[in-house]
Amino acid sequence: MKKIGILFGQEDTFPWAFIDRVNEKIKAQGIKNMMAEAVSIDTVEQAKSDEYTVIIDRISQDVPFYRAYLKNAAITGTAVINNPFWWSADEKFFNNALAEKIGVPVPKTFILPTSHRPPDTDENSFRNMKFPFDWEKMFSTIGFPAYMKPHDGGGWKSVYRVDNPEDLWAKHSETEHLVMMLQEEIQFTEYFRCYVLGTDKVHIMQYEPRNPHHLRYVIDGPEVDKKLLNLVENYCIKLNKALGYDFNTVEFAVRDGVPYAIDFCNPAPDADIHSVGQENFDWIVENAADMAIAKAKQYKKGQMNLTWGTFVKDQIAAPKAPTSKTVSKIKKVAVKKAPVKKAATKTASNKKATATKTVAKKTVAKKTPAKSAVTKKKTTPKRKTSKK
Repeated sequence: MKKIGILFGQEDTFPWAFIDRVNEKIKAQGIKNMMAEAVSIDTVEQAKSDEYTVIIDRISQDVPFYRAYLKNAAITGTAVINNPFWWSADEKFFNNALAEKIGVPVPKTFILPTSHRPPDTDENSFRNMKFPFDWEKMFSTIGFPAYMKPHDGGGWKSVYRVDNPEDLWAKHSETEHLVMMLQEEIQFTEYFRCYVLGTDKVHIMQYEPRNPHHLRYVIDGPEVDKKLLNLVENYCIKLNKALGYDFNTVEFAVRDGVPYAIDFCNPAPDADIHSVGQENFDWIVENAADMAIAKAKQYKKGQMNLTWGTFVKDQIAAPKAPTSKTVSKIKKVAVKKAPVKKAATKTASNKKATATKTVAKKTVAKKTPAKSAVTKKKTTPKRKTSKK
């Protein structure tokens, strides 16, 4: 039985709608031995957690036990969405650096040291940092007003708008042990939040981040230029293929016709009907169900079934196979290095040398039978034990 599970916490609308829709589709498509349910966890033993073919993760960022469970499930073959190893390694400051490298516009951004010393550290722990810090360089590059937010946060938590250096330092002191980013403010004319599934299926939503949370998704907004929407879609795909997220949201602020990627590290994005609205909710339920069923069909037992982004895959790409030209060159070198026999001259001395060689060969030939014959034992091939 191929089981599709969803791991979730306090949210109530998306998980149950997802489960119902997956099971409806399974029945309608006549798929045998497949079902969807809420993940149920009992004991978790290392390397023995292959109950689920696919798991949609909506909560492990808040529950470390779940993250450990999912990594164990992944190593036994479960297709975990999103990849728990990459999710653990990823954060927003790195995202910005990667976006810049692949040609997606992002705001100018610096990372800041924590306002409080981390536990179990003292002044000697920071001897590699220059003092005083070059705040002026950051301020002149970023400008004010600016935004300060956690380098690995989410859900608009601990996000500050700062108007000047004094305002920054006052608010920075409130963040204590959080590593913060200082980011250029993009004065936007349009703003979009985009669901991205399977790295390349995009649903663009008009969004107003300055509104109360339940009013941020714009219903019946003004018409948007088609070229701009195409560019936003292309940037969404470019980012998610590099990052390797199967379920993500990407936010863009548009300034002077240029969409700047503001936030694109949301592997458990908001999907609650009360905030995203009915139309957006229906889209994410329908397409998430399709993606989960497709992942279950593609599942290969006994191997890892995770999605990895091109950023990782490109670093570990297999070496290129030698081309026909390379093979030809190798053969030519081998031919050149082969010893060339000199033509024998019919002289008396050559005949004598030949006679000597012949005698030597005969001597060797006589000695050969004296070697004890080695009986070849038949080896029984070892039975391959299947890994479960």
